[in-house]
Amino acid sequence: MNPSTALATVLVDELVRCGVREAVLCPGSRSAPLAYALQEADRAGRLRLHVRVDERSAGFLALGLAKVTRVPAVVVTTSGTAVANLHPAVLEAHHGQVPLLVLSADRPSELRGTGANQTTTQPGLFGQALRWSQELAAPERRPGQAPAWRSSVCRAVAASRGRPGGVPGPAHLNVPLREPLVPTGDGGWPDEIGGRADGAPWVCVTAGTPGPARPVDPVPRTLVVVGDLPEPGQAEAAVRWAHESGWPVVAEPFGAGTSGVVPHGPLLLGVESWLDQHLPERVVTVGRPTLARPVARLLRRDGVRVEAVAASPDWTDPGHVVTAVHDLGVLRHPVPCGDHDWAEAWHDAGRTVAAQVEKEGLPWPSGLGVARGLLEAVPAGSLLFVGSSNAVRDLDLSSDRAAAVAVVANRGLAGIDGCVSTAVGLALAGTSPTYALLGDLTFLHDSGGLLIGPHEPSPDLTLVVVNDDGGGIFTLLEPGEPERADDFERVFGTPTGTDLAALCAAHGVAHVRVADPQALADAVAQPPRGPRVVEVEIDRSGHRAAHAHMRRVAAEALAAG
Repeated sequence: MNPSTALATVLVDELVRCGVREAVLCPGSRSAPLAYALQEADRAGRLRLHVRVDERSAGFLALGLAKVTRVPAVVVTTSGTAVANLHPAVLEAHHGQVPLLVLSADRPSELRGTGANQTTTQPGLFGQALRWSQELAAPERRPGQAPAWRSSVCRAVAASRGRPGGVPGPAHLNVPLREPLVPTGDGGWPDEIGGRADGAPWVCVTAGTPGPARPVDPVPRTLVVVGDLPEPGQAEAAVRWAHESGWPVVAEPFGAGTSGVVPHGPLLLGVESWLDQHLPERVVTVGRPTLARPVARLLRRDGVRVEAVAASPDWTDPGHVVTAVHDLGVLRHPVPCGDHDWAEAWHDAGRTVAAQVEKEGLPWPSGLGVARGLLEAVPAGSLLFVGSSNAVRDLDLSSDRAAAVAVVANRGLAGIDGCVSTAVGLALAGTSPTYALLGDLTFLHDSGGLLIGPHEPSPDLTLVVVNDDGGGIFTLLEPGEPERADDFERVFGTPTGTDLAALCAAHGVAHVRVADPQALADAVAQPPRGPRVVEVEIDRSGHRAAHAHMRRVAAEALAAG
């Protein structure tokens, strides 16, 4: 056994012992020892291997595999630019607190700075976006190295899980390898390189038990705003805590549908005349609210005290208004003190708006109509990944938060990159029917995520693509104001004219185009079988009017009530 093969064999074995069950490999020469070891582990049923030819997609696939399971997934690359292509996924994992492992093959240190092919300085490549990083020494044919190799894997896995005493996120282990890079028949190894006899990890790392959290102060007129949270169940826990305290909740659409949330909360917050009469004394944010501008305006209002319940030491406070920061442990300690009449007024207003929205219906075709129709038509218990930009905002504005569907998104940095691959990872890692809602640019940006080889596990995934041929979100922002129309189309609208059906056909992915709400409902009503794209064409020139219509419906409903 040559040194590179020995090291790769030990690293993969220890990853499995540490609980890693999903590995994503991008082929390369320098990473060949790791590829052989991963394929052998896959053949033995110890982990599941996914092979991708684009590192950008591979990184987000690993992120998707780990995002909901919370079990670290590893992505393995060769040296050079291959590693750099993982940076967007690493950044998303960093800000989104997803346990992602990067295992990068490298040239040995003596080749750096010599002009050697595909050689750069890989340690430090991801900057401060890592929970932990380390470079191993290039392996040599001598005894005594395996304990350090195994210990390093344990540290990487523990750090990605946020242990001890931290938060989950990406970890990077850089692995210099010398030739030969393929298995050779040169005998055994100078000493024992096997792991613990009982199959346990070399180092067992457990999370520290957090100390008792002090309950928040009892403020009767408290509004709880729930944003994106990294762990499944945390949003539901926040809603229970608020309900037991007697406080109304406005929530972004992530997590599972919960009856305790005020329906159409973002629309209520946008009706200033109603809000003036029902202003909270305090707003407590839980997680990272990032979507609705009315939420940001409320947090900046004079006279409103703002506190944060944070999932990490980096609490969310872009307006610099937070006066107190609490650990998630406070969610175990409700503070029954709510002003019942005031809280009920919030719930009554939400029900009034919901009834009027239901009566008038949502515009079709529109992103709002597609988002609401999709959420209502998928089977109960489904998982819905929603892309950044317009898709997530359409869902936020149109949803009444009552659907029994778990909604997840990449809100760490909220980029449009990697969304197809993230959804593929979610589908492969989970057991629930899995769907995705994406805009056309988000879909096209990661169309490489559809490139799945014939020998690879195939996801059961339906991707609903709202095709408005370009950057529809800008129609809702300042560049989309009518008086700026002359400068809009080329530099903001960015139409591509791409034939999505032809693109899907090139990848062997099923495609259907639907034109009405019933056709959409029929297309997504059954659990997915294999990858499939459902395309809905809309005219983005109607986005601004559709959102304005929703705000007008809410204002008129509250005025009449």
